[in-house]
Amino acid sequence: MANKENKARLKIDDTEYLVEDMTDKEKVLYNHLSDITKKIGTMSFNIEQLEFGRVAIVGALKKSLLMEKEVK
Repeated sequence: MANKENKARLKIDDTEYLVEDMTDKEKVLYNHLSDITKKIGTMSFNIEQLEFGRVAIVGALKKSLLMEKEVK
């Protein structure tokens, strides 16, 4: 059996809980919390990529518009 240090834990308001000691309902909520936390991380990464892409596109558009203005 795994020792107590390797077991899944959850810390809320400075209190630590062992997941294996939770009720089935609490385990489901813990799993939802874990999943949502992972999704927030993924979405934050995606937003960062989109913002970078937006800046690059705006830069390319500005460059094109300035070149077009110079040609006229």
